[in-house]
Amino acid sequence: MTPHAPDDTLHSYATLTPDLVLDALSSIGLHGDGRLMALGSYENRVYQAVLEDGGRVVAKFYRPGRWSKAQILEEHAFALELAEAEVPMIAPLLLDGRTMHHHAGFAFSVSPWRGGRAPELDDGEVLEWVGRFLARLHNVGAARPFAHRPALDARAFGQEPRDWLLAQQIIPLDQQSAWRAACDEALDLIAASAFQTSTGGTFGLKDATTLRLHGDCHPGNVLWTPVDKHGGGPHFVDLDDARTGPAVQDLWMLLSGERRQRTQQLRALLDGYEQLRPFDRRELALIEPLRTLRLIHYSAWLARRWNDPIFPINFPWFGSSDYWRGQVDMLHEQIEAMQEEPLYA
Repeated sequence: MTPHAPDDTLHSYATLTPDLVLDALSSIGLHGDGRLMALGSYENRVYQAVLEDGGRVVAKFYRPGRWSKAQILEEHAFALELAEAEVPMIAPLLLDGRTMHHHAGFAFSVSPWRGGRAPELDDGEVLEWVGRFLARLHNVGAARPFAHRPALDARAFGQEPRDWLLAQQIIPLDQQSAWRAACDEALDLIAASAFQTSTGGTFGLKDATTLRLHGDCHPGNVLWTPVDKHGGGPHFVDLDDARTGPAVQDLWMLLSGERRQRTQQLRALLDGYEQLRPFDRRELALIEPLRTLRLIHYSAWLARRWNDPIFPINFPWFGSSDYWRGQVDMLHEQIEAMQEEPLYA
């Protein structure tokens, strides 16, 4: 059973051939030597291109219909603000006075290529360093609000994905009732906004101060370069999911392992973060609610992208009864986690 039966239309990215990518770059004065390498991205298509002069750039072709022009330009403006403030964010190049370009029906941007590897997140000094840079990112993010990009909230990341999955009959019948019940219970908890804080009060998403976020700050979007006399350390990539939300959203995805390990990681992150920006410790009560919303949203994201041939290839396990049974189990685990004492650092 496919989670979302493909239609008969050709997927939009089917026309994005290597020649089209090179033609798009040539249209803005960047002439490739023919060498292209696809970089890891499911939502968009991203390529490293070698230019005739030996330089390298990264071309990002936005998924048609996902973001409006205003939302893409707002992402670019945020990246340029961060770069202006010397926050290590890879920002799009300004070419012919524009950061957003069009070719053959695609919107695209071009950024400088920067190498790097995943940071060693079991190293306290590395986490402290990442925490300082996140604080700097949030200092810029708090300076003004987004006008066009959405907010991270229970409606957009929980209620709407749940309703869409059920309306589209994505979930196999043998798991549908169990998933709906678990999902409803989890979302009811989040809506109640009564998560216990370490100081004894309660806190919810609606209580948090919001700001412009990276939005998808998992380890794959933080690259580390060796430290030498010329610099080095962490830099951020991919603001495609930038949105408004609580600061803790950009911290919790960097945590992994058992509770003791996550506590140590969180302590190191906040040791760095609070050197440059105060952090409301009550937001730690939102980690498990935010993880729950991401879990629900992720299933809907996979189903909505199933017509893109790259998704069945890379996620062959999605849509089976076993997958949804696993989701039910994880939702029950999240319900328990949301009722436990939050992490404390």
